[in-house]
Amino acid sequence: MNLGIIGYPLKHSISPRVHKALLDHYGIEGNYLAFEVKPDDLRDAIFGARALGFSGLNVTIPYKEEVLKFVEPVGDARLAVNTIDLTEMKGYNTDIYGVEMAFRNAGIDVEKKVALIFGAGGAGKAIAIALMKLGATVVITNRTPRRGIEAASLLREYGDCIFYPVEKVGEIKYDIIANATPVGMKGFPGMPFDEKLLREGLVVFDAVYNPLETALIRKAKERGCKVINGLEMFVYQAQKSFEIWTGIRPEIGLVRKFAIEALRIQK
Repeated sequence: MNLGIIGYPLKHSISPRVHKALLDHYGIEGNYLAFEVKPDDLRDAIFGARALGFSGLNVTIPYKEEVLKFVEPVGDARLAVNTIDLTEMKGYNTDIYGVEMAFRNAGIDVEKKVALIFGAGGAGKAIAIALMKLGATVVITNRTPRRGIEAASLLREYGDCIFYPVEKVGEIKYDIIANATPVGMKGFPGMPFDEKLLREGLVVFDAVYNPLETALIRKAKERGCKVINGLEMFVYQAQKSFEIWTGIRPEIGLVRKFAIEALRIQK
């Protein structure tokens, strides 16, 4: 069984090591490869992988929405796809499950809370859907207002969601703040927003998992916030993706073990 991940860039991704370790653990012969794909080559990459006998692909920045042109979305994947079953050309969004489980595992009740999400791309939509399904109201902000407004409009089918301009988010009250941008990722250092937005008691979620402790997570801890790092979202979405491709649901502790080992190797 051959699997892979497509995106650009991909140097930060630990998916190849994690999924290859899972394949080996369950005695499944195969590989999981990373393919940095330029935008103009996306269609060829997907259908080329299928023609070469690949069973599935993960999709990451910046293609989680673009791949909807080529696959049939299943369930909540109508707005963004991060997992493709190439045998049936169906797209899934296991990120949503990853966010839900990350918050549940942290023991955080988001019902009737307000979540401010930075980023209106595929990751932002997945975080928004997950939190609305758990009962939160979502405020989307984005450096490009048009994209943020469009995302908020699409997301309203899942619950209460509005767009707010990024330069004015300090005016609103929120209980949860989430980073769904690449800022803070290995190769993209820095803070995704002004640290003045952090306050004691706030729940801070960062979708970035490499490095494990981003600048945002570090600052949030210093400010007395409750933090959830991106590794939790990663391990649960990886568990679900592997199950879609193989029919095997790996024990989450095993996925987490392989993920932590992969991060150590990449340092």
